[in-house]
Amino acid sequence: MKVTIDAAEAVVRFQEAFAAHDVDAVMAAMATDCAFEDTAPPDGCRHIGQTAVRAAWTALFEASPEGAFETEECFTAGNRVVVRWRYVFAGGHVRGVDLFTVRDGLVTEKLAYVKG
Repeated sequence: MKVTIDAAEAVVRFQEAFAAHDVDAVMAAMATDCAFEDTAPPDGCRHIGQTAVRAAWTALFEASPEGAFETEECFTAGNRVVVRWRYVFAGGHVRGVDLFTVRDGLVTEKLAYVKG
């Protein structure tokens, strides 16, 4: 019997791993063909595949070990999840939105946008 994880549950699992800065758990929550678009100006940088996405998370956690996301709002539309967040780091914070796509209980895409 196949256990189905809905999109919201998949993103919660991802977020819990992310909050713990646990790169292995974050990557276990992502598909092998995952993609992540960061918030680097002007259009973000797209990281494709487990190796590239892992490197992006590792760099973020090393650059901001005290950084923490606070979810302000979250809603699901089919296999898409929208999370409005506040990221707190040494010396300040930014606010933004993540657009997640989920397939078979794993995050396949995370597109990040920040107010600036």
